[in-house]
Amino acid sequence: MDIKSLQYKKQVIRSLAFGKSLTAIDVSLQIEKSLPLTNKVLGEMVKSGLLREDGYASSTGGRRPLTYSIAPDKLYVVSIAMDQYITKISFIDISCSTINHQESFSLSLDDEENNLDKLGDLIQSYLDNNYVCRKKILGIGIGMPGFVDVKKGLNYSYLTEIPDPKMNIPAYLEKRLNIPVFIDNDSSVITLTEQVMGKAQGKNNTLVINFGWGIGLGMILNGKMFRGHNGFAGEFSHIPLFNNNKLCGCGKTGCIETEASMLTIVRDIREALKKGRASLLKDLPDDLEAASEKVIEAAVAGDLLTVEVFTLASYNIGKGIAILIHILNPELVIISGRGAEVGAITLAPIGQAINKYCIPRLASYTQTTVSSLSKNSETLGAAALVVENFDEKHIKSFEQKSIPI
Repeated sequence: MDIKSLQYKKQVIRSLAFGKSLTAIDVSLQIEKSLPLTNKVLGEMVKSGLLREDGYASSTGGRRPLTYSIAPDKLYVVSIAMDQYITKISFIDISCSTINHQESFSLSLDDEENNLDKLGDLIQSYLDNNYVCRKKILGIGIGMPGFVDVKKGLNYSYLTEIPDPKMNIPAYLEKRLNIPVFIDNDSSVITLTEQVMGKAQGKNNTLVINFGWGIGLGMILNGKMFRGHNGFAGEFSHIPLFNNNKLCGCGKTGCIETEASMLTIVRDIREALKKGRASLLKDLPDDLEAASEKVIEAAVAGDLLTVEVFTLASYNIGKGIAILIHILNPELVIISGRGAEVGAITLAPIGQAINKYCIPRLASYTQTTVSSLSKNSETLGAAALVVENFDEKHIKSFEQKSIPI
C-alpha cells in the first residue's frame, strides 16, 4: 500500500475514534480531502472490516447519506495513567471510550531505582494476560507527572535512569515490548481528553486544571495545545502565591500546591482528625491512594470537615485561576483530575475567588465547569495520545502483522 493511502486511513481513524459516527461528507471535511477520494478510502476500510456502515443519517431533503464508524474489537490502545504512587493500565477499544481490564499497580516514582524497567515489567505482565490479541494493539499511551519533553521522549523529573543512555523512554519501552509507545505529561493528556471527547470540543481557548497530588495545567490556545518553548508550559502548581513558608516538592516555598493540592487536603484532614475534629471519617489509611478515595467519598456525602477543607483548597485554586484569566482571557476553564471527583463542591469557592480577584469584565467572559470525565480523564487521554500521534510507519506495521487496515 502506498504512503498516501496510509496517510488517508490514518486521518480517517483519527476522525472516527472514540465513538464518532460520521457521514462521508463529514469525514471529507475533517481530513480535508475530496469527497470521491474519501468515499474510496471509506469503501476500502469497510471492505477490510475496520469500519462499519451504521445506517443512514437524518436528512431535510434528498437522499440520506450513510454514516460510518470504527468497527468494535478491531483496534485497541494500551492506556497507562501514572501518578507519583499508582500506575493504572487498561485496554481501550478505540471504536468507543470504554475502559476494559483496568488493573492498578503500586509504583512509587520517588523511588527512582530501576523504575523504567519496573514499568516495563508491569506492562509486559499485563500484556501476557492476553486480554486482547497483540496484533490489534495500535500503541501504548502513557500519561505521567513531571517535566516531560515530548519531542525528546524524556522525563526530567521521573524515570530519568534509562538503562541504555542512547535511547529515550519510548524507544526503550518499544524495544522491550515491540509495540509503539507515546508519552506525555499527565496534565497535557487530561487536556487532550477534554479536547477530543470532553467539554473543550470545538473550543479555541480553554484551560484545564488538573486537581491532583499537585495542581497541573493544560492549555488549548487558538484551537491547539500550547506547550511553550520546550514543552514545560503549565506548571501552575508552582506559582508562588502564598507567603506561608511551606516547602513545596519543587524546593521553593509558597507554591499553590502547598495550599491547594490533594496531598495538602489529605494532610490537613489527617491533622484535623488527630485534633479531635468531628467527621464521618474516624481516621485515614496510611496509603495515600486509599486515603484520597475516603476523603472524596466523605466530601460527596456532605461531611463538614472534608467540605471545609475542599472549599478552602478550591478557593486557593480560584485565586490562581484569576491570574490566568488576566493573562490568557480563556473562554472556558475545566476542573479535572482526582480532586474534581467531588464535583460542584469546588465550583462555588473557585467562582468566589475569581469574582474577588479578577477584573469583572474579564471574568464575565470565562465559564468555569467541572469535567464529566475527571475520574478517567488520564486513562482516556493516554488512549487519545496514541490515536493523535501514530503515523504511517505504525499503520505499516499493522500491514506486516496481517491486520486489515
